[in-house]
Amino acid sequence: MTPAPNRTAYAAWLAVCVLWGTTYLAIAIALETLPPLFMAGFRYILAGALLVAVLRARGETMPPPGAWGRLAVLGILLLGFGNGGLVWAEQTIPSGFAALLVAMTPFWMVGIDSLMPGAERLTRPRLLGLVVGFAGVLMLVWPELAAGGGRGFLQGVIAAEIACVGWALGSNYARRRKPDENVLVIAGFETLTERSHPAEFRQSWWVPDKRIAGERGKAAGGR
Repeated sequence: MTPAPNRTAYAAWLAVCVLWGTTYLAIAIALETLPPLFMAGFRYILAGALLVAVLRARGETMPPPGAWGRLAVLGILLLGFGNGGLVWAEQTIPSGFAALLVAMTPFWMVGIDSLMPGAERLTRPRLLGLVVGFAGVLMLVWPELAAGGGRGFLQGVIAAEIACVGWALGSNYARRRKPDENVLVIAGFETLTERSHPAEFRQSWWVPDKRIAGERGKAAGGR
């Protein structure tokens, strides 16, 4: 007998679809008035601080100082590069197109995971899937490049793929955490340490030049 559907699970899935999916549009809107890395970093500092404060008030055990370095690496990979690359990309490419490019994350995750010690080697079907996925990205970006999409468009595509690589590396690194660690506590410290990315300090108040500003205007028009 098939068990009854879990309404809470479906509600959680729907929330992820809406909240995660609208992030791309929200980033595009925020970039119209805020410097990219400042916007990306500030939202995570605020979210991390609130989450850690709530968990601490609930009496949850905080990570010892010895674990902060590992959490910083995780935050830099997943959020510094993963989210930072996406924000940078949306300066010059539309948010919907950025969402399509980020769908390449599984491509990078499979490839990177295959290079890790003790990982399963790439089989022919998996390798074929990677080739098809990469060809799909080329099909998406080639018309714009062939039509003279400009240097800014190419930079946006590269930044989006850097975001995918950062997320894939971070996800692989996250597997090494202890299974008894509180996931919410880890997430809170991860979001706080995202600002330890060197680029965040150097370019938080970065002001785009006229070329990037023009590309950003095109991207905003193509939301």
